[in-house]
Amino acid sequence: MNHTSEVKYKKLAITLAIGVILWFIPAPQGLDQQAWQLFAIFVATIIGLIIKPMPMGSVAIIGLSAVVLTQTLEIGEALSGFQNKTIWLIVIAFFISRGFIKTGLGARIAYLFVRLFGKRTLGLSYSLIASDLMLSPAMPSNTARAGGIIVPIIRSLSEAYGSRVEDGTERKVGAFLLKASFQGDMVTSAMFLTAMAANPLAAQIAGSITGAEITWTGWMLAALVPGLLSLLIIPFVIYKLYPPEVKETPEAPKMAVEKLKEMGAIKRDEWFMIAVFIVLLVLWIAGGSFGIDATVAAFIGLVILLVTQVLSWSDIKKEEGAWDTLVWFSVLVMMAEYLNSLGMIPWFSELMQGAVQGFGWTYTLVILAVVYFYSHYFFASNTAHVSAMYAAFLSVIVAAGAPPVLSALLLGFFSNLFGCTTHYGSGPAPAFFGAGYVTQQKWWSLGFLISVIHIVVWLGIGGLWWKVLGLW
Repeated sequence: MNHTSEVKYKKLAITLAIGVILWFIPAPQGLDQQAWQLFAIFVATIIGLIIKPMPMGSVAIIGLSAVVLTQTLEIGEALSGFQNKTIWLIVIAFFISRGFIKTGLGARIAYLFVRLFGKRTLGLSYSLIASDLMLSPAMPSNTARAGGIIVPIIRSLSEAYGSRVEDGTERKVGAFLLKASFQGDMVTSAMFLTAMAANPLAAQIAGSITGAEITWTGWMLAALVPGLLSLLIIPFVIYKLYPPEVKETPEAPKMAVEKLKEMGAIKRDEWFMIAVFIVLLVLWIAGGSFGIDATVAAFIGLVILLVTQVLSWSDIKKEEGAWDTLVWFSVLVMMAEYLNSLGMIPWFSELMQGAVQGFGWTYTLVILAVVYFYSHYFFASNTAHVSAMYAAFLSVIVAAGAPPVLSALLLGFFSNLFGCTTHYGSGPAPAFFGAGYVTQQKWWSLGFLISVIHIVVWLGIGGLWWKVLGLW
């Protein structure tokens, strides 16, 4: 058995070398040595997340150990991230999302939408995106939503219409449905704090840098108008520029009816799942007014699923994505918070303030948000990008005088939308692209066009909506 398969030693050596070199460079003027040392370990950790010498959790554990062994921080400080309530919100949401897949409720919702709106190929794409949107508040793994529910349904619909990669018929319906659903998934991920694993990381960093609290409801309200607009426009644009050969799909609703017949009536476990979903949404939206925090609400939902045996403890133990997230998320949040409290981020912010002086905050916000968006071509994960650049960009934008909550939310939304560009830039991308229906050239060219649409919609219409909400 090969025990070294998940460790790429050459990449690991590069990662460690970068950390060591930075460590021995003297701290810049005005910056404390301890802050610089933590920065060296942080940069090495981020490089590790980008070039992946080992899985993310392993890289994070090495970073955590380095922080303690070099006596940069005490062990209690280094473990402080594990008691962060935002991290536990996302971890528990992972457990709850397991219920959607286990009970079959996720697939049932998707087939119900296909039955209602699937008579035409364009309607079919909207029905798949609508299912994704409905599931996204309680499924923080957009990869699980896509790979576990949406992609398998697209594959079976494509097969039903004789649209296969092997015989060159991918353009019949498969290519269009995969591309439209993928782009829809990038938008649904941006619409809720709990719809993508790195969203709470962004909210957490924003809180530690600016003191601005981003609530579940605040995030959802701000994303609502530009998000729904993007979901309406983008499938239509893809339909016009990359049209399916088959425009009418009368068989799709019939197939959905067959699948729903096979599934039978809604089962006991699905009813509990529906009840928990409704309870969670109500508590996430209104719980704050009677003292129930978003994380406490998530615990309540999980307890109900465990007590009713919709989920077993065995299911919880097997949810690798959740435990993985707990480890890397806790380590990154700890490093980000100490970089701020030790003075690294304020120091960088002052340094950059000079560079953008003379511009108004609106120009600074727009320019840096667009730079942040397109720098995603260099990243193979939303999380690595947020960890590496979110704090720095946010601190500069806020230092230029931009409203903190507006700036934090815009960068948070872009931290999802920028996944539209490449076939490697987000968790769901390999699941969609790997099906083989869309060429890389087409994926990138459509992705770039959609990125422009996102920027126009979210800065333009979004900007007006945020004015109405009083964010600026």
